[in-house]
Amino acid sequence: MTDFPLRLYDYAASCNCYKVRLLLAQLGLVYDRVAVDIFNGETLTASYAQINPQRTTPVLRVAEGKYLPESNAIVLYLAAGTELLPTDPFELAQVVRWMIFEQTDVIPMIGGLRFRLLTGRLKPTDADAARRRDGGLEVLALLEDHLRAHEFMVAGRYTVADIAIYGYTHLAGDAGFDLSAYPALEAWLARVKQQSRYIEDVKPYGANAALGAGRSIYG
Repeated sequence: MTDFPLRLYDYAASCNCYKVRLLLAQLGLVYDRVAVDIFNGETLTASYAQINPQRTTPVLRVAEGKYLPESNAIVLYLAAGTELLPTDPFELAQVVRWMIFEQTDVIPMIGGLRFRLLTGRLKPTDADAARRRDGGLEVLALLEDHLRAHEFMVAGRYTVADIAIYGYTHLAGDAGFDLSAYPALEAWLARVKQQSRYIEDVKPYGANAALGAGRSIYG
């Protein structure tokens, strides 16, 4: 492994990690990538706790001995000083607003449902699946309404707000959501895919992601 200053510890099936990889690619940054199997106990070691006591991925090493966890914190760090992060205070606040929405609404409802269905942790008929599906429909309706009036999430141009929302939303079909019911959202997804240096490299969950099949903080 070449020792570049930037080193990303990530799990290939995680869209939180994917967001960071997408941004790194679009910024043309060179980095080391360290695969971390979160369902094989690889975040439960003492050495990983020194990198991130929360034992989550992604984590970005920004310099020797300096580690930054949390996907959206990493995205903000990397995008600083680039066209992907507005400097106008109101537009910057709007970016942060959508990044908070992504963590509090998009991930639990769409990402959380997708993960649990794909790994067999929930059946579509389970009450928790229904709850998340209802929440996901609310998320998609809100995004559809916003994107009817906006080409991108913030500032009329592609920013890290788009990267944050795109991460789990573009795979909502895996959770049973019919995206054809949201034409403005579908058009926005297509615009994101047209951006320079776009990549899509999210991998399937391994068999050890099923409940009780591996060792992780997620059970």
